[in-house]
Amino acid sequence: MPDRAFHTVKITGYNSGSEGVSRLEDGRVVFIRGAARDDELEIELTKEQSRSAYAKIVRILKPSPHRIETDCSVYPDCGGCDYRHITYEEELYAKLQCINDALKRLGGLSVQVDQILHTGQINGYRNKATLHSDGGSLGFYSAGSHDVVPIRHCLLLKDDINEAITGLIKKDIKSDKDIILRSGRNGLSPPLEEELDGLVFKLEGFFQVNTEAALLLFQKAREYAALSKKETLIDLYCGVGALTLFVGRDAGSALGVELNPDAVKTACENAQRNKLSHIEFIHADAADWIADIPEPVCLIVDPPRKGLSGKAISKILELSPKRLVYVSCNPATLARDLKGLQSHYTISDISAIDMFPRTANIECCCLLTRKKR
Repeated sequence: MPDRAFHTVKITGYNSGSEGVSRLEDGRVVFIRGAARDDELEIELTKEQSRSAYAKIVRILKPSPHRIETDCSVYPDCGGCDYRHITYEEELYAKLQCINDALKRLGGLSVQVDQILHTGQINGYRNKATLHSDGGSLGFYSAGSHDVVPIRHCLLLKDDINEAITGLIKKDIKSDKDIILRSGRNGLSPPLEEELDGLVFKLEGFFQVNTEAALLLFQKAREYAALSKKETLIDLYCGVGALTLFVGRDAGSALGVELNPDAVKTACENAQRNKLSHIEFIHADAADWIADIPEPVCLIVDPPRKGLSGKAISKILELSPKRLVYVSCNPATLARDLKGLQSHYTISDISAIDMFPRTANIECCCLLTRKKR
């Protein structure tokens, strides 16, 4: 049996997955889960590659000033949180580093994000939970596996969802299917609704899990779009139409494009509910859709984590809007796509919004302006 590989390192930063980063004596970068910047650690290598390695903490030789005691009994076994071992201020630092590293390394861009918009609420913000069962208990999956970690109370969830979980446990309810709990402005009572800045949305299909932070994101997108009643908006990957309606109410006309037919149906209901008759939704692929309306002044894209396809970028360039608002949940694919768009567009501004405190996830909103022809 080979000797166990122990090393002493000092943590210098974080990667996009929240792991602490350092270098070994041979120059390889090493990633350590649960580490904090400025920690001095004894680590054991768990996976080695030619240019990098992964390790676990054996001992904390000198704790970082950013390190705190976790306030959750199942962290880090539960895969829901990534940053419960550091201060929230340090978490924001880590997320800024992640975004700016991606923009520079993957996009070759000089633009940088200076701060992250946030609500200040780091617990009790999630309006949705998906519970898994292993036949004996309900809980969340452990990080990187389908092993169920039993949950009685989650710090991220809204109070009424935690109360519902307590009720399920007391009734000893077990299920061979996932149990989804969702809370709106009317609690857990169907039909669920949510309100953003005077607009009321039916909660079906995808909707942001942090309503308060979603408002910050939507306000930034609306600011970037800067629409007037003489202008046209198109929103690709529009989902249930929340962002389309929030921003499009300022436009003369707006169109949301979405591949999921159920989401399109809900989006149309949301437009009718809010009496926004100048906003329409169609069922189509964002990359293949053929425009038969005047050139849009502003285009919003909010793609999935994998970002824009080559065909979608071609569609954007074909539509050639004066302003492009790109909403992203993945800094890596955002940086890649911005690189592909910069031949025709200038990055005018970029903002970050902390939609998911205590996790490694981060949202960005970017304004691109068409270059003069």
